[in-house]
Amino acid sequence: MNAIAPRGRMFFANPGPTNIPDSIQHAISRPSIDFNDAAFFAVYERCVAGLKRILKTEQHLFLYTASGHGAWEASMANLFSAGDTLLVIETGHFSESWGKMGRALGLKIETVAADWRNGVDFAAVRAALAADTEHRIKGVCAVQNETATGVMLPLPEVRAALDATGHPALFLSDTISSLGCLPFEMDAWGIDCVVGGSQKGLMLPTGMSFTGVSDKALEAHKSSTIPKHYFDWTEMGGRRHKSFIGTVPTSLFYGLEEAIRLIEEETLEGVLARHTRLAKAVRAAVRHWAGNGEGVTLYCENEDRVSDSVTTILLPEGHDADKVRATARSRFNVSLGAGLNKLAGKVFRIGHLGDLNEPMILGTLASVEMALKINGVPHRPGGVDAAMESLSA
Repeated sequence: MNAIAPRGRMFFANPGPTNIPDSIQHAISRPSIDFNDAAFFAVYERCVAGLKRILKTEQHLFLYTASGHGAWEASMANLFSAGDTLLVIETGHFSESWGKMGRALGLKIETVAADWRNGVDFAAVRAALAADTEHRIKGVCAVQNETATGVMLPLPEVRAALDATGHPALFLSDTISSLGCLPFEMDAWGIDCVVGGSQKGLMLPTGMSFTGVSDKALEAHKSSTIPKHYFDWTEMGGRRHKSFIGTVPTSLFYGLEEAIRLIEEETLEGVLARHTRLAKAVRAAVRHWAGNGEGVTLYCENEDRVSDSVTTILLPEGHDADKVRATARSRFNVSLGAGLNKLAGKVFRIGHLGDLNEPMILGTLASVEMALKINGVPHRPGGVDAAMESLSA
């Protein structure tokens, strides 16, 4: 007998890709247009200006038809040469992936080790920079929001470590799951290269990414020797769009224009406040489920580093997080994020970023609580009530 598919619209609580608002889907559904057409170029310019407002920068912007990993590669290939040393601040799966990519490009990667549940000790970052008296380190890479762990990295403290040690390294930041979700200020925080993607806080389909680039970084680009073509900023700079070697993804720009409109209609400050409000409700539910400490628990143990984009939930020993996810999906049509890297099967993740509101969060939490019960995972019932109390406070 075939299983009956759950009815109703899916509650998509994955931390990326995220929900796409109806108005953005409608905006994308347009006939093809020549990307050099004046009508499209006006849309393109509005989108670039809007993205710069969200990044809070007046510097340079390059865009790509690629996921965030493409923007990662573009940043490394355009700024460095084989044999250069980068310092990667450990945050979890995605900092490891960034370092792995750097090694594949011929870079030397040094890591400031960190406990994934608490985040890095900035004294260790300062020590690593201070010890580099010959300034071998050409760049410091920091993931603002580690999507795998639900732990946030305070970027101003990275800038402070560079300034305190007088280190001239470029400051690179991944904002793929933080832009439009957490406070971010490229220029004010002295960030030289920002990596972002379309499919999370910007509420678009996967497929477009970008890098914000400082004047200092653009100057460093001139001496980079890592082979590149599709991602080459010099090649892009000679094109009318100052981005894209090849065809421009015109449909996504109509969606991006609508996404920027939605964000600025709510106001960026309002968007960030909504993310904080919903994240606090999710954490209130998880803390309630934890009860006396024998049940599920927040993976992030550092109250100052909790993420407003995603909450990672650790199951007690002997319980399978993927079975909880499968129950939520098959029984209640709720999609949860899987554990990544060494957390596979041990955690599941609730994304609370992008196009999301209170009923969507409460419905997700109710379904998670039922899935926990069905799978016999220790928890204290009533987490949804705790979330409601948080939201109504």
